[in-house]
This record gives sequence, C-alpha cells and structure tokens, in this order.
Amino acid sequence: MKFTDLNLSQEVLKAISSMGFEEPSPIQAKAIPIAMNEQDIIGQAQTGTGKTTAFGVPLIERTDIEHEGIQGLVLAPTRELAIQVAEELNRIGQVKGVRTLPIYGGQDITRQIKALKKKPQIIAATPGRLMDHMKRRTIRLDQIRMVVLDEADEMLNMGFIEDIEAILAGITSSYQMMLFSATMPKRIQNLAEKYMNEPEVVKVKAKTMTVKNIEQHYIEVPEKRKFDILCNLLDIQSPERAIVFGRTKKRVDELVGALMKRGYSAEGIHGDISQAKRNQVIRRFKDQSIEIMVATDVAARGLDIKGVSHIYNFDIPQDPESYVHRIGRTGRAGEKGQATTFVTPREMSQLKTIEEVTKTKIVRQPVPTVSDVIEENKQAAIEDIKKIAEKGEYHEYKQIAENLLEDVDSVTALASALKLLTKKPDVTPVKLSEVPPIRVRKNKPPKNYRRSNTGGKKRRNNGKNRRRYG
Repeated sequence: MKFTDLNLSQEVLKAISSMGFEEPSPIQAKAIPIAMNEQDIIGQAQTGTGKTTAFGVPLIERTDIEHEGIQGLVLAPTRELAIQVAEELNRIGQVKGVRTLPIYGGQDITRQIKALKKKPQIIAATPGRLMDHMKRRTIRLDQIRMVVLDEADEMLNMGFIEDIEAILAGITSSYQMMLFSATMPKRIQNLAEKYMNEPEVVKVKAKTMTVKNIEQHYIEVPEKRKFDILCNLLDIQSPERAIVFGRTKKRVDELVGALMKRGYSAEGIHGDISQAKRNQVIRRFKDQSIEIMVATDVAARGLDIKGVSHIYNFDIPQDPESYVHRIGRTGRAGEKGQATTFVTPREMSQLKTIEEVTKTKIVRQPVPTVSDVIEENKQAAIEDIKKIAEKGEYHEYKQIAENLLEDVDSVTALASALKLLTKKPDVTPVKLSEVPPIRVRKNKPPKNYRRSNTGGKKRRNNGKNRRRYG
C-alpha cells in the first residue's frame, strides 16, 4: 500500500512526499482510513510506529482552513512531545495551510496568548497549561472537531487523567476522538468507554529485533556538513559495496549527482525509476560495476545482495522498523557489516527512540576529517607495497629501482613513492540543493531607532521618547 491508495487530498499527499514518506507504516495504513470515516479509534501502538502521522493526516484533512476557530486538539504528556507533534503536524499541513501551535508549561504564557491571536487551527498541548488557558478564556473548545490523546498510559502515570476528564468535559461541540496508548490499563479503558463512541481498535506492535554481526555507529553532524563527511567516510573505509539511504527521491538524485562529481562510482534507485532501470542498477551493483548504490527505503525493500559491507543512513529513518530494514542489507550470510547513521542535533530524540525499540546501543563516532582521510590513505599505500613485496610481484621493476637508487637514497625514493600512492581527498565544493541554508537571524532595530550604549532604557531626546538598542 502507498499513501496514494488512502484517498487523500493532493495537498496532503504533496506534503507527505516532501517529508520523504513513500508508503504508510502498519499503524498508518490501518488507522487513517478508519479516521477518515470519522470513526473513533483506539490505537494500541508504541513510540516509533509512526502514530503521529496516523492521527496527523486525518487531523489535517478534516480541518477547514476557512474557519478561524480551534478545530483540532492533541493532548500529550510532556512539553517535548507536544513540540514534536506540533512540528510534525505543521509539516503535514504545510501545503494545505493548516497551522498547529504547541501549548505547554515552562514557556511564557503571554507569548502563547500572542501566538493564539494568529488563530491556529490545531493545538498540541500538555493538560496543565491547556487548563490554564481555558480558565483565562484564551482558548475556547466550542468548535473542536477532533481530539487526540497521545500516549494516554503515560499521561495516566503522570497523574493527568483528572485533568483530561476536565478538559473533555469542557468541550461543548461534537467531536471525533482518537486515543493512542502502548498499554491499556483499566483507567484508560474506563476513559475510552466514557468519552468515545463505539471506537475501532487498532493494534500494532513495533519490531524489537535487530540484526546481528553489524557494527552500529552514529555521527552527530549539522545538515550542511553531511555530504563532506560521507565522502570522508567513503575514503577512509573504502567499502567494497555500500548502500546510502536518502529520505526522498529528490535527495537520492542529488546524492548520486554529487557523488559522481567527486569521482565516486554511484547510481540510485527510488520509486520513480522504472523496474527495468532498477534491475539494471542492482545488476551493476552486484557485479561491482558500481561501488555505491543510493536508495530510498521503498526502493531497497527486499534487496538481498551479498557483499554489502557498509550502510550509510544519510538521513535518519522515520521509525525503528525502517532502521532495522536498512541496516539489514549488510551483515548477511554470517558476514560482518557496518552501519553509520548521520544525526542532526534536532534528531537525537529519534535516535534514542530507535535504540529503545531495537534494544540496541548505537555507538557515537567522532566526525572524520580530511586529515583522517590522508592518514588512512598513507596506511593503505604502505599495505599495498607490503602485499606486492610478499607476493613477489616487483621483479620487472627491480632494475629500474636499482638505477633509481644510484641517484637518490632508498628512504627518499620510498617516501616519494608513498606520496605518489597516497590519494588526496577531493574537496571540490559540491552543494546539495535540498540542504537548507543556515539562516542567521539578525536582531535589527526598527527604523527611526538609534543605537546607543545606554542599555534598553527609554530616554527623552528632542522631546520624543525613543527606545534605545544597546
């Protein structure tokens, strides 16, 4: 199944495609059609199964952008999860124009009140801060169409159930409800019976198995440095066959082009490539006509190629199951393999989720530098010379060497040979167009204001009060 099979709007499909999702996870495939029929849902699913998109897609689809009231409410146990949910919903709603605002404790409430005046259609909130807004009447729940309880069992453990009941009791409109929980304790069941209307139960278990014989590492790296670091790793590790995973079809095409500019032998496969072309790329990869294959998750599904020594997750996978699938392309038939995942600082929580669900410790790896590449290439040159000497494959060059030693000493000659054999890394600037530029926010003072050294005090100047920027 693909997202195009779920009868979604073009706006949502375009947003999902830009996020890199090509096919729904099991919880998404089961929950989205039910939710689109406006049925209540109880989803028993663990973190890392893709449940945010499972309830996010129906939330966005059912939101009327012409309507200014709050139409969707997501309750989450922690501020981190509320922020994460809001970010995901904003990505899903970016094309349609649906805005989601996170509401949580610890942030200045006046700042949130100001943001609420911009009229978001959905809010992702922690129960305590939402109740504060309800008491202040800065949030009204009289036009709610959908309510989502995310990680309900965690909210029970944190003592939020009474708050949740108070919030649900304060909703005066008719609404659809979706409840997601890893476990279903009695209190959660009672809550569902009281506030839900004949809910459909959807159960999905996350795979907790991972693959043996694979060394798993991650490198924390800013988005704009990913490509250079990938090239450094390829030069240091010199994989016989490597698969690089990208999040989107566009990313795959850009990576293939950039790698070829740097002189690597690479080709890509993704959902828009014909089956004949896909088979050709895989055949060339198997017979080592190319060393690097770049792929999306869906395109690489079912691949069984012996001799894949390295996997590089250029973009972190969307869920633990995808991670297990990706790294499982190496370490096959009892052979050892290496898997390296690039993680931006904002994606560290996703990495922790993968570790928890797969019950695997992914080891942090230092960022490889150009100096590391040069040092590794020096060692490789020395090993090559030793192998030729051991095999005796030097006799036709022996007379030339003896003649050379009449002009230069042996150490100088050998050092010169090592320099010739040591490959210098290609550092030609190659920019992936998809990598967003780093935006530097400049705190410029408004026009008609003058800079001074007086701090932020107001001072009278020529009979007028002006705010000073110190």
